[in-house]
Amino acid sequence: MRELSAEARLHLYARSLSRKTGNGFHAAALYGAFALIAGVLFGTLSVHPF
Repeated sequence: MRELSAEARLHLYARSLSRKTGNGFHAAALYGAFALIAGVLFGTLSVHPF
């Protein structure tokens, strides 16, 4: 089995790193969206317009 060049190893490392951080950003965006929806929902329920 042939060895990978340094450039190929760096490329594979960068791809795996971006995949991990990409998942983290997606999770943070998802939780942030839920928090925003919950905040707006509870905020509007606590206001008594009449």
